[in-house]
Amino acid sequence: MFFTMPMKIKNQVTTWLVVVLLLVSCSNNKHEIAPEKVKVALRAVGHHLLLAQNDSTSLVLPIEQISTSKYQLSFEKEITIVPDSLTSIISYYFNKASLPAQYIVEVIPCSDEEIAYSYQVQETKDMDIIPCKGRNLPGACYLITVEFLVSNTSPNQWIWVFFIFLGGILTSMIFYSFKKKNYPAKSIEDHAIMNIGHFSFYPKQHKLVKQSDEISLSKKECELLLILVTNANNIITREELTKKIWEDNGVIVGRSLDTYISKLRKKLKDDTSIKIVNVHGVGYKLETSVR
Repeated sequence: MFFTMPMKIKNQVTTWLVVVLLLVSCSNNKHEIAPEKVKVALRAVGHHLLLAQNDSTSLVLPIEQISTSKYQLSFEKEITIVPDSLTSIISYYFNKASLPAQYIVEVIPCSDEEIAYSYQVQETKDMDIIPCKGRNLPGACYLITVEFLVSNTSPNQWIWVFFIFLGGILTSMIFYSFKKKNYPAKSIEDHAIMNIGHFSFYPKQHKLVKQSDEISLSKKECELLLILVTNANNIITREELTKKIWEDNGVIVGRSLDTYISKLRKKLKDDTSIKIVNVHGVGYKLETSVR
């Protein structure tokens, strides 16, 4: 179906496809996480937790990236975990760093690696899962892991993408049909006999006549010559010629235009007053007197 569309529709469909892909790309890019931003934010969280316990001397150990979306915060010395403080401090620094608003936090004792406390934050507050906020964890060696819940484009987003793309195609086709219906191009049937130099051009009969000589023209040759004649002594771009003759059939062959120009030159060669001039890089011009 795509290959039989007019070139203008193909171009518009391609444009809409690019727009849709950019929208999807931008949507996905919103979820991409810069590791350095996460590490800076978690280090700030660690320092704040220590200061909240009046500890300004012990160190926050280097932040580890466990996976693409999971990071680990650890400390040089033992620390007491206060869930109320932990949730608010992490939220503050993550918001400040513009990090994703969906994540799971786990507090794991260094000794047995069993989860001692965890909570989950979603984009909307009513979906947050934050248990036991008033129950503190005693001083010990803890690891704090944060895993961001990064999701790809959701099914609902793909539905919207589909409708945007479909709407773009339909709009392009309706516009094209309306334009074509209301502004029809003149066909061969609209033209009578035209005199070109010493030739008489019969578009309806697809032929050239010079005195008693009659030269037959193919349909494409006739269409091409008609455009050149009706725009005699003016440059017609390659794009315009190709579009008018081939586009509506959904077929464009790169060298077809040059081939038909060559055929027309051979059929008009007996009249030196007629020249089909190649304007390099632009198109063609029929130089002659048209009566």
